[in-house]
Amino acid sequence: MTRMPIMNTPETAMLDDAPMVSRTLARAFVDDPMMRWFFPDDASREAALGRYYTTLFTRQYAHHGVCERTGAAAAFWVPPEAQAKAVPDEETIKELLDILGDRAGAFQGAVEAAAQHTPQEPHWYLAVIGADPAAQGQGQGAALLRSGLAKADAAGQPAYLESSKPENLPVYEHFGFTVRGEVRLPDGGPVLWSMWREPRRPAADGV
Repeated sequence: MTRMPIMNTPETAMLDDAPMVSRTLARAFVDDPMMRWFFPDDASREAALGRYYTTLFTRQYAHHGVCERTGAAAAFWVPPEAQAKAVPDEETIKELLDILGDRAGAFQGAVEAAAQHTPQEPHWYLAVIGADPAAQGQGQGAALLRSGLAKADAAGQPAYLESSKPENLPVYEHFGFTVRGEVRLPDGGPVLWSMWREPRRPAADGV
């Protein structure tokens, strides 16, 4: 059976897109090592992730980030000038901790550990990117990655991300990222790789 192609042209993700965005990201991250650690129950993980990404999108990144989507993928970027405002407020933190339940302490420890390695140089931060596995091979995530990197390059600024999935590292390396460090999350958590990409001249960027 031939799969129907899904639109892979990046568009701005609006608040009305929250159901699609959260559903897509929940499916994308259901097997992610860090999300499996945060949400260890296989049966409830996807539903919990849907709530988790709905909160992040509607309360945080939709207001203080650059959020884009395709038909089956979504990405949240935070440019340098927005990073001070993109920190979750008290109500957002409360919602996230309620969703995490007894894994809230692990989440807080992971956030604190990652924050210690956040670059001090101005940069575009790729907070979240994911594509629905059902659309694998259609270039959904790659289109969003190119779109965000083009904005960073146009501003002459580097980009930074973190990944806990080792098989994703070569994908990011293809787009010019290099591993900057490894963070072992506390309390038996997975390894988090930090990755950095220097800006390229837009006209010469072949990604």
